[in-house]
Amino acid sequence: MVDAVSRDLGISRDQARTKLVRQAQAQRVAEALPDRVRANSPGWWIDEDTGMLVVAVTEPAAADLVRALGGEPRPVSRSRDDLAQLSRAVGELAGAGVPGLAGWGVDSIGNSVVVRVNPAKKNVATQQFLARVGELGAGVRVREVAASPEPQAGDVRPGNPWFPGYEGNCSVGFAAVDASGGKHFLTAGHCTNDRDQPAFGASGGQNRIGTSNVGGARSVFAREGDMGVVAVTEPGWNLSASVNTWGNAPVAVTGTTEPIVNQAVCHSGVASRWQCGRVTAVEQTVMYSSGPIDGMSFTTACSLGGDSGGAWVAGDKAVGLHSGGYPTCGPGNAPDQSLFQPVNEALRKWGLTLYTGGGNTGDTLAPSAPSDVRATSTTASSVTLAWTASTDNVGVAGYQVYNGSTLAATVQGTTATIGGLVAATSYSFTVRAKDAAGNVSPPSAPVTARTTDGGSRTFRSDTDYQIRDYQQISSPIRSTTTGSTAQIRVDVTAQHTCVEDLDIDVLSPSGRWYSLHDFGGYVCHPFGGTRSFTVPVSYEQAAGTWTLYIRDGGPGDIGYLDSWVITL
Repeated sequence: MVDAVSRDLGISRDQARTKLVRQAQAQRVAEALPDRVRANSPGWWIDEDTGMLVVAVTEPAAADLVRALGGEPRPVSRSRDDLAQLSRAVGELAGAGVPGLAGWGVDSIGNSVVVRVNPAKKNVATQQFLARVGELGAGVRVREVAASPEPQAGDVRPGNPWFPGYEGNCSVGFAAVDASGGKHFLTAGHCTNDRDQPAFGASGGQNRIGTSNVGGARSVFAREGDMGVVAVTEPGWNLSASVNTWGNAPVAVTGTTEPIVNQAVCHSGVASRWQCGRVTAVEQTVMYSSGPIDGMSFTTACSLGGDSGGAWVAGDKAVGLHSGGYPTCGPGNAPDQSLFQPVNEALRKWGLTLYTGGGNTGDTLAPSAPSDVRATSTTASSVTLAWTASTDNVGVAGYQVYNGSTLAATVQGTTATIGGLVAATSYSFTVRAKDAAGNVSPPSAPVTARTTDGGSRTFRSDTDYQIRDYQQISSPIRSTTTGSTAQIRVDVTAQHTCVEDLDIDVLSPSGRWYSLHDFGGYVCHPFGGTRSFTVPVSYEQAAGTWTLYIRDGGPGDIGYLDSWVITL
């Protein structure tokens, strides 16, 4: 790790070693930031000179908390909500895409939102978009980029690839286990898009590892992210926590961390092998040719086709899964040369635990189950839980909180707040304890908690729109409700001669797209009356503008939208 960081960041080995030690401390400060600071801060980053964690703050009390943890507070004028609102505004202006638009996201250091544009692909529509972006004010900046990133896949190469079926190779990410001990590895979502696809360790149908995207619910390549799971089911395949560094000493991961701006990171992939750089931006939206992807982290490290899904590490911590980058691995250290999907999001989504090989320590005794789990407070969108600590022969390292069968939070203490819940809804929670060797306790007794009533959560639009051939309509609804939602119900009342010619989508206030109905089919059937669609969403804030989009992709149709209703 020291050698690679020295090589790719152009610093001495001593400087690289010092940088990694300092950033490990900064990562610990970031993990210890109180929820109050996290909720209001527009971002944090590692200072390139001192190695300290710098936290942007908008109030004196938050500055005192940051100093107490050993961080450096930095007063700024725009809050987290201010920047989130500007980012949503850019997303609404971008719609389904603008020529040359490579993506956008918050610049924590600059306390602004940066819009990335490839000037080689600009046209009149791009100029109109940029003019409207300029009207958003000084909080939004436009930066030109040399190329637009793409999700990467590649040809068969020697090394340690994995193959989705008989397609070109991708790269293995991190090994993980589920609550029952089942073996898996994480990789890119665009590598796992096919349901129940055989996964091979070599091409030609040899050396099967297991099955990709089991059941069709273990892959995401959409606004939510670029991440997927391969189940390791075949005999002879063992999990490893050692990252392949292609001829150098292996790096064994001991846990996970979140990406931080200016963090030194390295990635391993079958094409570009072992490459390092620094994180330049987090929580970014990237415009792939297939559509926008949220939550990406950008880096200066180069990459190549075939690296997709590979492991990104910060020191000895897993930090991300390779998603894409520029089509060449040339010099220049562009600030957005490669991008990755944060690994913790993938682990949380599918209730998995990073495999660290901790069982080799000889500790095989699991902690006792947590007791006296109780709900201490509730709101329209959250439940706060507390419990009595577990016991262990060596020591409890943390707790996993489950909402039903879904991992909702991982904490070190004996309290947790679970957000993103739906108002006036009952939830069942259990808690498991985990020790440093990876042993997990039995679940606690379940506790049921009900969120409070958040007020009216149904909104409608009665504005009529004519649906014309090869054109798109958009109908906005403004929600004034509070809290979050994990599911939406959309009732569309319309008339159309061929539902197979329609794409129907909803754009959330955060800029995420959710598909209700997809274009396709050889025989036309009429869309008449009201059709209802229920869609899980990524724990969206309910307040804001929700927009229904209907596009007619075929000829000779007649139709109109009469009204639509959304229940959050």
